[in-house]
Amino acid sequence: MTAMPSTTVANLRDLGGTPLPGGRTVRPGLVLRSGRLDRLDLEADPVVAALGLRTVIDFRTAVERADRPDRVPAGARGLAADVLADQVHTGRMPAAAHLGDLLSDPAVAEEHLGGGKAQAMFGEVYRSFVHSASAQAAYRLLLTEAADPDAGPLLFHCTAGKDRTGWGATVILSLLGADDDTLMAEYLSVNPAVRQAFAPMIEGFTVSGGDPDIALALIGVFPSYLRAALDEVATRYGSMEKYVREGLGVPDETVGALRARLVA
Repeated sequence: MTAMPSTTVANLRDLGGTPLPGGRTVRPGLVLRSGRLDRLDLEADPVVAALGLRTVIDFRTAVERADRPDRVPAGARGLAADVLADQVHTGRMPAAAHLGDLLSDPAVAEEHLGGGKAQAMFGEVYRSFVHSASAQAAYRLLLTEAADPDAGPLLFHCTAGKDRTGWGATVILSLLGADDDTLMAEYLSVNPAVRQAFAPMIEGFTVSGGDPDIALALIGVFPSYLRAALDEVATRYGSMEKYVREGLGVPDETVGALRARLVA
């Protein structure tokens, strides 16, 4: 996966270049991932302008989208696919959807997230990526669009581009044949960019007396988070292919088209 030096989009990465078995790689320039696009400025950001994006999939909640609407490039389609809608509907707003609120009060953060609670919470959120209906619909859309040559260069994102987006990237790369070590390395590779993007928030939280371990648990990604989702796949479906076929409802023909389009 290739990090791209965008000036207006945080954590922009091309899945292209990811190594696959047999000396093959993911074809570049077709499927990209990032954080939110509320600051996107194509005139000031030639890196993004050169991508020629035709499809943008936004995994954020309705509240997140309303607070910081995407700036979708002219001529591109913007598609909303709220991964966390089911959890929001039941009143269990996940941490991934309100980082700023959680890091605004160290005492509240310690009460609700200290002592390993943050890590446990993220484990449950990642398991919901696999089994909740809203997440299944969102990732079904991602795979269907990524397999369609008419979708053009596609970018998918959430707020920070690490959790909801990270699972989407893991599913795609797994279907393309990436091995376990590659999947984990690519998942963790976003940490430097994410921590840089949220550095002021982390600093403000710790200066106010907040536990830096809580901040890092919220801002970063960790192997245990991804393993929670992978374990959920194994427990419920037995394999990524069955999860995609039976859980997401994506037919084998679409998976075949995805591989034909993205494997170089």
